Amino acid sequence: RSSYSCCYFVLPCCFFDFHGKYSRRQSKKTQYREYLDFVARVGSVCGFHVEEDCLRIPSTKRVSFVGRSRSYAAAERAQIDQQITQFINSRRSCAVAACDRRAGFNREDHCGGLCKEAGSEPPEDETETAGTIWMPGFQPREKVEKIRNCASLPRDFVDEVVLNVANLLLNAAPQKSCSNKQGGNMNTWNQGESLSLREVAEHLNKETLKKLKSEYGGLQTLLKNNHQVFEVLNGRVHIRDWRKEKPPSKTKAEVKRRLSAEAFKTRLCWFFIHHPDGCSLPSEACPYAHGTEELR
Repeated sequence: RSSYSCCYFVLPCCFFDFHGKYSRRQSKKTQYREYLDFVARVGSVCGFHVEEDCLRIPSTKRVSFVGRSRSYAAAERAQIDQQITQFINSRRSCAVAACDRRAGFNREDHCGGLCKEAGSEPPEDETETAGTIWMPGFQPREKVEKIRNCASLPRDFVDEVVLNVANLLLNAAPQKSCSNKQGGNMNTWNQGESLSLREVAEHLNKETLKKLKSEYGGLQTLLKNNHQVFEVLNGRVHIRDWRKEKPPSKTKAEVKRRLSAEAFKTRLCWFFIHHPDGCSLPSEACPYAHGTEELR
């Protein structure tokens, strides 16, 4: 129902209809094939020449559909739009019928109020053209999506959270500090304890948590973004010990090796600056700069 010049690509995955989970109707087909046929039909009803393709990706769900051209003239948009509205209403009736077959459920609660509208004439506003409404209650995504992966958070805020969490982990373990900040292979280097994400969150103030909750992934995403300092495994946060990191594989792609070499010593080492024992690696082995004089 977008503009007449709109094209589309879709890679069907989970089995959903317009109003809930997709209900099977043909036992002779697999659930996946039946659902693919349904998605292709949606494209056809919407007036597209639907093309099917199989992507070369490592997934069991790799059949896609492409709509590159319309099957009707631009002047027929109003007629096609009415056809689309009728199709949506017919799918709603199917959803309600499936709902009725489920014994033991409250009819109104389970259907979210859709049952009341089944079988009745669609409201007048549903027959309006695509320019004014798509379907009742539908809210399209904004044209410009806000980046919410913690990458747009202020740098000083991120640095403060990283330092607070690191100190929390370090102070949770018995202090084994060593005065030599340049000693790279110290057995007494304090790696701190591991804490669950929940335990870490409990030690952060409300304002910090509120700011993180507005981002996708929240605290976990921020910690994973700071790969140099933290390791998040199975819901637990650890201080990363670079002595335990595996060396680059010999089979690694040349382009990745080149990019890794170009990034070498381009950022300051967090551990050299903030960790009480300094960095666990000697300067020549650490991929980060031990002081501004080493920055490239």
